[in-house]
Amino acid sequence: MNWTQDADGRLTLQLAGRTLFKHHPDTPCVFIGHGREQVEMYRGNFDISDYVEERVALRQARITEHGPQQVRIELARHADAATEITITARITATGAHLMLSGAQGINRLWWRVPALAQEHVWGCGEQMSYFDMRGRHFPLWTSEPGVGRDKTTQLTWQADVSGRAGGDYYHTNYPQPSFLSSQRYCLHAQTSAYADFDFRHADWHELQFWAIPERLEFILAEDFPTLVGHVSTRFGRQPMLPEWLSDGAVLGLKNGREHAAHIMEQSRAAGVAVSGLWCEDWVGIRQTSFGKRLFWDWRWNAARYPGHEDWVRQLKREGVRFLGYVNPYLCVDGQLYQEARELGHLATQADDGDYLVDFGEFDCGVVDFTSPAAARWFEQRILRDEMLAQGLDGWMADFGEYLPTDVTLANGVSPMLMHNAWPTLWAEVNARAIAAAGRTGDAMFFMRAGYTGVQAHCPLLWAGDQSVDFTRHDGLQTVICGALSSGLLGNAYHHSDIGGYTSLFGNRRTPELFQRWAEMAAFTPVMRTHEGNRPDENFQFWQDDAVLAHFARMTRLFVGLKPYVRALAAEAAERGLPLQRPLFLHYEQDAATYAIQDQYLYGRDVLVAPVHQAGQERWQPYLPRGDRWIHLWSGARFDGGRRVDVAAPIGEPPVFVRDGAACAPALLTLAGSL
Repeated sequence: MNWTQDADGRLTLQLAGRTLFKHHPDTPCVFIGHGREQVEMYRGNFDISDYVEERVALRQARITEHGPQQVRIELARHADAATEITITARITATGAHLMLSGAQGINRLWWRVPALAQEHVWGCGEQMSYFDMRGRHFPLWTSEPGVGRDKTTQLTWQADVSGRAGGDYYHTNYPQPSFLSSQRYCLHAQTSAYADFDFRHADWHELQFWAIPERLEFILAEDFPTLVGHVSTRFGRQPMLPEWLSDGAVLGLKNGREHAAHIMEQSRAAGVAVSGLWCEDWVGIRQTSFGKRLFWDWRWNAARYPGHEDWVRQLKREGVRFLGYVNPYLCVDGQLYQEARELGHLATQADDGDYLVDFGEFDCGVVDFTSPAAARWFEQRILRDEMLAQGLDGWMADFGEYLPTDVTLANGVSPMLMHNAWPTLWAEVNARAIAAAGRTGDAMFFMRAGYTGVQAHCPLLWAGDQSVDFTRHDGLQTVICGALSSGLLGNAYHHSDIGGYTSLFGNRRTPELFQRWAEMAAFTPVMRTHEGNRPDENFQFWQDDAVLAHFARMTRLFVGLKPYVRALAAEAAERGLPLQRPLFLHYEQDAATYAIQDQYLYGRDVLVAPVHQAGQERWQPYLPRGDRWIHLWSGARFDGGRRVDVAAPIGEPPVFVRDGAACAPALLTLAGSL
């Protein structure tokens, strides 16, 4: 670590050629202040505003040595003022930690990180609209992403005026105060407070926090694969996905046992490889104006699934696993709500009364996971006794982002600080239940909500509730962006609802959309369908013989990739690399790859460029410089470093194999056999 302080007050802190801290009295890098926020939640969508009462620059800085490879920086408003923030900077094995102390009574901090004009930045959790975040700012607060997520569209406008649910480009289920820079470092802020990372300035990135972070961590490496490995080590490695998930598609169905059995048999007769049935309605259905919702009392519904235990055992003998659904809330008209209430396991209002959350025409209590007793009750009473013990091998662990900001919690911590931390607590509850049953690596769950540390507990992300369309900010291509951004922060496994989920205001899934989505899903760790929020109004794959045949072919392709994918899973466990990777991860020398967000490397050797627009029969993917690439379907070879024009009819998604890769012969043979 090198540090310098000039006579005029200029202070610079560098490590391995990166400038981590740069200050001058005329251009200070730290500001403190006080603000009064206003936060209003409506069904998981948040209206957040801030009145900044004070913002003051800390213009005076003094640096002193403070032990081996450690310095202390004291910041004050002016030369005669008392120190307001002390930064203790120390070297770590992979970078540096900047620990912050002081600033009593301050609830706003602005921190400027030195930047380069041509720098690229990625990460901030799972970002759906923009992979390279340079030129925009990103509030970091877990919430519903919203419908449409584009204020210029009629769909988003309709969602806003009818239910305050339109969303914007930065809304995400999974934010995280961490980003990677093209300077080959990762910056992570250790805090769960509301934050806003602003990448719009040429000379600095300004990070705003609504509480003083415990520390800022800089993780450095000399190449991107090593950096991503360090980041994965920091946040926690996921367990390997169960092998059975690679044996076919998981069919998402929600109309009872008879329907599920019929669609499964119809699908298998058509050649669809099936690894599981995901029947989220195992608990029953509640019809609302939004569509078919579930009955949030996490017990088997005998009317919809008669004889479920024998049936689930039979499915397993046939190589088909059964998956369900759960979330951390309990509907007031269910049995489990009454149990939790009597045991004191629910979060309360300030006056100790019941705290109920409106989820859209029904109210629910909040299980308080800050109470160890409440967490144990949920793990044992619901996840173990009602689910694992009765045959479930997996589930969607939904809704980690709804914690209200005026709730009272057992640990006494402000809900403004617990809100972002809640998804990680929720992930821990699920992971502990599976571990206690000895099922880690066999049973699994998948989540859409996340925050710092979720990587160590959640084995699989899902991309949330995309609209059933090709739109730029809420359709098919957003899934790719979400996989790439979250993958850089230690989330190796990502997937999505094939065909999307949200159908509102006349927006309907088409056969073409389902087919294009299935083509992409074949090159992800998990293939899973979803009937959507309005199943009866949307196209389903079994309704058309040609689409069913196409889907069957894609599932055979998916299964054929199993040896390659299992090798990638082993690499993820060993090195922390995600299965879906941005092109620059292996092509650092090719600057053209740094902002590409609609295609990806699947491991080191396969390039996938999904068709994400309607009516396209040709596609123009970019092939990275430094290798030759073989078109999977035609066998044609192309030099990298340019865009190529290839035929892309339905059934032949633009996929390329790196020439000379060990897997190339097998993958080309697989494609030819389909």
